[in-house]
Formats: sequence, structure tokens, C-alpha cells
Amino acid sequence: MPTSFFSAAGKFHRGNLHTHSTNSDGVLPPGEVCRRYQAEGYDFISLTDHFVGLFDYPITDTTPFHNGHFTTIPGAELHTGKMENGHIWHILAVGLPHDFTPPNAPYLHSVEDSEFGASIAQRARDAGAFVTIAHPHWSGMSEADARSITAAHAVEIYNYGCVVDNDRGEGFLTLEHLLNNGRKLNMVATDDAHFNTPDFFGGWVMVKATQNTPEALLTALKAGEYYSSTGPQINDIRMTKDGIEVDCSSAATIIVQGQGPSMATQHGQSMTTAQLSLERLSDSPWVRVTVIDRAGKRAWSNPIWRES
Repeated sequence: MPTSFFSAAGKFHRGNLHTHSTNSDGVLPPGEVCRRYQAEGYDFISLTDHFVGLFDYPITDTTPFHNGHFTTIPGAELHTGKMENGHIWHILAVGLPHDFTPPNAPYLHSVEDSEFGASIAQRARDAGAFVTIAHPHWSGMSEADARSITAAHAVEIYNYGCVVDNDRGEGFLTLEHLLNNGRKLNMVATDDAHFNTPDFFGGWVMVKATQNTPEALLTALKAGEYYSSTGPQINDIRMTKDGIEVDCSSAATIIVQGQGPSMATQHGQSMTTAQLSLERLSDSPWVRVTVIDRAGKRAWSNPIWRES
């Protein structure tokens, strides 16, 4: 991830990249999903209905709900094949074209002779999508499963719906296994909202772009020019010869994590800036920042590779 985008032209746009409607197994129609997200202060969403035959392989058209303050990026949650545990793959594809060729996935469970997960992820990326490994903890995904998806841009490290419904909403371990194997992946926080439980408005991305358009947002996502949050803001991150500087909304704890157990941590009262030494992380090829506020809400930077 670059850090220069924090001070570049443009503004941050709040968005949710994992949402469902009545076009698959959500309980609200697409227009009402969009209305509620805009009413809650979101600038954009991607409505990612389940891309299976049971729902007629939907890539939901949400362009009628665009206005001067709200936009959407077409997408879907792709399913195919089976993971090591026998369950079907779940892969988010944001920016998916409406003519994307479906796999052989008639239901939300695996069937024989289906496409491999790695294949559909690559096809989605080749078609222009921002590809994310979805809820690896909830899916029971093995490290080998995750490593097979070489086309991914990101890992879903926080899925609010899974947090609410089964307490299996984090994907940090999967992400870090891949980072430690040299995979330059980013991370996203999402809702996975279906609106049948309180699974909405809990995790989002803040994307820096000069325009709130699908094209500008998708370009910024692919470039890693965003951070993820459940509440706090990250205003700037600066790498220096001595360490790392972080500007943020009021925080109680700021942490820099790296490979293995290496870290640097600063605790305080209502901190809006911090300087942390990277001495203990000198051997880590990557670092990432976590900001925690007094209520325990978190914001996360994408991994920063030290070589850049």
C-alpha cells in the first residue's frame, strides 16, 4: 500500500463492499438497501448478491439509485467448486461486468465438475473486478485454500455480519499467512448485510478519490488507496527514517504490527497523532497500523511494504 494518497488530491468516500438484497438471500429490495446506506452517511456501496443459479446468477443493476451524493459499483459474491473442507467458495468481485460468464454453481453448496475457486477469481480479475477473499474464518478456509487464490487484491479481515451472527468475522490470520509468503494483498472491512439480523453499518472502507464515481472508486481500490474502519478515522500515515507517524481521530491505542509477534504500541488519552519506532519491526518486510478508540472501535491501514 502507498501512503502518499492520504495527502493527495481528493476526499475520502465511505463505502460497503459486501451487501445482499432480495435478488438473492437478503430481505430488502435493492432500492431500499441503497436508500438506507445513503441515509446512514455512506457515499457508495457494492450490492454483491449471491451469483448462483438458484437466484438466476444476479449482477444487480443499481444505477437507478445513483444521485449527486451516492453511487454504486456493480458486483457479486461468486461461488464455485469446493474448498478443502468440502464447502463452496465465497469470493467477492466488485466492479464485475454484467456479462460475466457464470460458473456451474446452481446452489449455495458445492457440486461436482465445478470450476475451481482460483479460476473464477482470476476470471473476475481479468474482467476488471476488485477481487476479495471473503470471510475466511467463517468459511473454515485453510491456508492452502487461501494461497490458491492468486488473483485476489484483498482479504476480508472484518465481516460485521459474521461478527454479529457467529463471532467468526475476522480474517487477519489468513491475511498475514499470505503476507508472510510475499503476497502483496490489501484488506477490507465490510458488513455482509442481509438485513434479517442487525448485520448492517458495522464495517466499511474509506476510499480516497477525486470523484465519487464507480470508475474512480474502483481504480482507487485496486491501487490500495483506502483504509478500513468500524469507527475511527486515519488522516495520514508517514514513514520516516526513524519510524512511522500516524494522524487520526481521537484514539486510546495505536499499534504497528509486523511479521510474527513484532509490534510497536502507544497508549494514551485522546491521541490524534503518534510517533512509533520501528526498531522492533526492523526485520519485517511489511507493517500495518491499527487505531483503537476509547469505545474499542478500530481502523486499519493496508499493509505497507518496507521496500517502497
